[in-house]
Amino acid sequence: MEVINATGRRKSSVARVYVSEGTGKITINKKDLTEYFPSAILQYVVKQPLNLLEVAEKYDIKVNIFGGGFTGQSQALRLAIARALVKINADDKKALKAQGFLTRDSRSVERKKPGQPKARRRFQFSKR
Repeated sequence: MEVINATGRRKSSVARVYVSEGTGKITINKKDLTEYFPSAILQYVVKQPLNLLEVAEKYDIKVNIFGGGFTGQSQALRLAIARALVKINADDKKALKAQGFLTRDSRSVERKKPGQPKARRRFQFSKR
């Protein structure tokens, strides 16, 4: 099997994934998964598509990720891994789609408007 690549995005995070056959090692920006995401919840989010298809020990994954915070990065990585798994085996698409792993979450931060302190918050109104 050659190297399969895919991209995932969430908020302002972009994850580029390179999947090859191996032993289940996930390397993110030249660091191990547990070192890059110390939180067990974020590690779980990243491994969700692999655990669903029971292929966690079958592929080595190399990741370049930048932008955003750790939550957005973990969810961008989940999307990228799911897309790569579909490229490897198209039959897995139905199971991944049912769990929502192939849907790009398009929500991002709303821009700040002029004359307001935040996007929707207004300055306090004074009647007199």
